[in-house]
Amino acid sequence: MNALRAQDMAQRALPMPQADMDDVLSFLDSLAEELESSVALIQTNPHLRMSLHLLRGHFDGKPVTPTSLIDASGVPYATANRRLKEMMQAGLIEQRPRTKSGKSFSLHPSDKLLAQWTQLSDRVRRLAGLHFGAEAGTAGVNDYSSGGSYSAGKSIPPLSVRPEPLKVPGGLRVLVHGDPTFMVMENLKRHFEQNLGVPINQRAFSIDRLREEALRNADRPASRYDIIAVDLPWIGEFAEGGVLMPLDAVMAVERLDPADFHTAGWKAAHWGGRAYGVPAQTTPELLFYRRDLFAEAGLEAPRTTAELLSAARMLHRPRRRRYGIAWNAARGTALGTTVLMTLADFGQPVLDLPEIAGGYETDHLAQGGYRPTIDTERGLAAAEFMMELLDYSPPDILSMSWYERIRPYASGQVAMAYGYTLLAPYFELDETSPAHGQTGYLPHPFGPGAAPVAPVGGYVMGIPANLPPERLEAAVESLTVFTSPEAQKLFVQNGSRTNPRYSVAADPQVRRSSPIFEAVDGMAWRDELQFWPRPPVPEIAGLVQICGEEFHDMLRRTTTPREALRRAQERAEALMRSRD
Repeated sequence: MNALRAQDMAQRALPMPQADMDDVLSFLDSLAEELESSVALIQTNPHLRMSLHLLRGHFDGKPVTPTSLIDASGVPYATANRRLKEMMQAGLIEQRPRTKSGKSFSLHPSDKLLAQWTQLSDRVRRLAGLHFGAEAGTAGVNDYSSGGSYSAGKSIPPLSVRPEPLKVPGGLRVLVHGDPTFMVMENLKRHFEQNLGVPINQRAFSIDRLREEALRNADRPASRYDIIAVDLPWIGEFAEGGVLMPLDAVMAVERLDPADFHTAGWKAAHWGGRAYGVPAQTTPELLFYRRDLFAEAGLEAPRTTAELLSAARMLHRPRRRRYGIAWNAARGTALGTTVLMTLADFGQPVLDLPEIAGGYETDHLAQGGYRPTIDTERGLAAAEFMMELLDYSPPDILSMSWYERIRPYASGQVAMAYGYTLLAPYFELDETSPAHGQTGYLPHPFGPGAAPVAPVGGYVMGIPANLPPERLEAAVESLTVFTSPEAQKLFVQNGSRTNPRYSVAADPQVRRSSPIFEAVDGMAWRDELQFWPRPPVPEIAGLVQICGEEFHDMLRRTTTPREALRRAQERAEALMRSRD
């Protein structure tokens, strides 16, 4: 799939729902209007009017000037000017210069006002649900006020604006993957431009083209990008090849709050003990399954590969154009990724990694000395499992990749699908989808002697090693903003289903937006989120390609499983020798 198609699908799949606090803002604006127009003695409250206007501009990414704020007050100029000064003295409004002279400036809500607004928004929702119940007309009120398990959680405040705009000639330049999460970021571009004070130019590519462009960029005398998105398995290659600079060379890594990131996502961003990127989206591959279809058939959620095959067999109805399961089986990167994850489902890493409690050790990959472990008895079990999956898959399974496997699930044509959480918006945000509100989320079912694994995917955002020094400060500051809890919550509120931080997963508004966050958070605490299935060694792209070719021949039945394993092992060993 090319980048334009991926970007178009991502944008069409992600309607832009209003955030909870934005709903309350509109409600209070309308309520104030009704009170002032209906009761003669009620006077306009300029503090409220100006606060609402200021917050609206902030949420919509539109600049607010002193003149526009005074106009929104609803009172005479002199009165509004005094009230504006009172709000500034109270620390509710911040000024940011719009010109070098500082004579012209924009106005923004301060952290203090944003924190107060967050609290007020939650209280308004709770009171509306308490007094009016279902008639409150505000989505989520009942969940919040009925003693739900997340009502006592701490809400992350909205993203605040920087007091000073960044200084970076030509604006910020970002290279990303054309997936739904990064397309949410593109849709919020105006919001981030206001926050950072500079234009943002974002380029999006499909996964293979993204890697090619990042490698080409590393060969240029000076980077064309200030920040690049990097697929987790590429970290070793990009660190060894001088594509990325280590973060500790340009910033205090502690300011990112490393302990707040899901452990697997944060560890996967490291090579040789140093962080080379910041998790921007932690998106494990899970098993999506139709809870309603399972209930109708009297089936339990599948925990093992044997249970998965049994369920797929029972739910497979090709004459009714409904199939058991969809997965990545297209030749190349897509199938190669599936092979590595399926090996992991049977407890077999693609390399001879040392076994430790909870999985396999990856901390010393930078020291080298590892060898491929594809042609094993567990590897054979994984290959035979994939051959059995074919019997319960759609007829075009051998051309299905990242998006193609989710579309038939969203349309109701398949009962189960392996998919990254970032693809969940295709059915979670589409109320016409048969899978909407009926999807359960599980780690990969596991084979004999193995344990549940949710293989971690996603992207970190890093700084190119050849970025000119004069642009480094802006890159660091932008990287910190894009990966902050406030930004990550904003992505979720606008349709993303990925999240790299524990604090975001605990936010009550995030929890209400999708069951996927509770499910993934539970997997993280149970240590089921793992990145060893795709160890980030420099050879990983080659290993994925080899498996994606040899196993595709196997699925086409031009070779046997044992032949596919042997040939993949031989090619992988030759690849390793060529790099020794």
